[in-house]
Amino acid sequence: MVLLVNLARVIFAPLLQEFIAVFSIGEGTAGLIATLAWLGSAALRLPTGWVLTRVPRHHVILATGGILTGAAAFLANATSIAMVGAGALLMGLASGAYFVAANPLISELYPGRVGWAMGVHGMSAQVAAVAAAPFVTLILTLFADWRVVFVCVSVVAAAATVALFFAARATDLPDAGTEDTDILGAARAEWRILAVGVAVVGTTGFVWQGLFNFYELYMSTKGLDPATARNLLTVVFAAGVPAFFVSGRLADRLPRVPYLLATIASFAGCLLLLTVARGLAAILVLTAAIGFVIHSVFPAIDTYLLDALPDDSRASAYAWYSAGMMTVQATGSSAVGALRETGLAYDLVFTRLALGLGVVVLGAAVLQRRGRLPQ
Repeated sequence: MVLLVNLARVIFAPLLQEFIAVFSIGEGTAGLIATLAWLGSAALRLPTGWVLTRVPRHHVILATGGILTGAAAFLANATSIAMVGAGALLMGLASGAYFVAANPLISELYPGRVGWAMGVHGMSAQVAAVAAAPFVTLILTLFADWRVVFVCVSVVAAAATVALFFAARATDLPDAGTEDTDILGAARAEWRILAVGVAVVGTTGFVWQGLFNFYELYMSTKGLDPATARNLLTVVFAAGVPAFFVSGRLADRLPRVPYLLATIASFAGCLLLLTVARGLAAILVLTAAIGFVIHSVFPAIDTYLLDALPDDSRASAYAWYSAGMMTVQATGSSAVGALRETGLAYDLVFTRLALGLGVVVLGAAVLQRRGRLPQ
């Protein structure tokens, strides 16, 4: 299930060039399609947190499977860019509701190994990100029709939802969240740690969204042929597969906040180096490094939050964090697309974004040294 819901968010990146050609749109509109998928992923997170105060976690996860199945079927029948945008939004809605319900459930299934569990879960999601570009390439080669991509997603999502139903029915699920019934109270009680998560991870995700959704087009401006540029996107996501597992293990062992900030700083530094890199070898190395460090951030922040939040507010508080963080980062694609249409070069756009992220990390590090961040 996590592989499918993550595919619903990242499948649009390798399809942007196809949408530009088929619907005769600009980069700004193409970026908006990707943004809609991520805004959809943000939109239902807080309402899902409220639903979780009344409905078991696995019921919500099953509902997201149904939404994903229908959304992919709708996209497979899209005949206009407006329908594509609506379908992207619907697929994003399914992914957002899934993560708000599934991440607390995963942490409660393995309370003694939260980092490890989040690492395995995230690594499974990352397989979808790795497969997205080759999957799109294969479908376009075999069928020359982007709609077939969403036919496949719809069919597999339906099968996975049925399989999950039977798996949940046969499992003794935890009851750690039964006292989590006050979503507003959770925000009041845990606002400090939630603010840290939204500010730091939201800005990091904003930069990451703008980078990976335009990575293929960005690499083309560095003189790489289209096939190589698309395959580099696969390298970015492939580096994230071991990153989730390794980072989850490290998050269980290292001081949480310093480890998180060091990882984000590494991402900003690698991005700065990428803006000045020339030649396939240098770009390949930096692409792999960026993929590893950015995907190391996600299990680090989830371990920090889910292990620190108490049983009586975990899902509700996580929903507040998740909705805020996703809202901030979802606009990254449209922001980069808009900046490009003003005439700015990709190198300049990403240099400014990396420096801005560095300022955020520096500010958080200063607060950490002064003991002002929740531990």
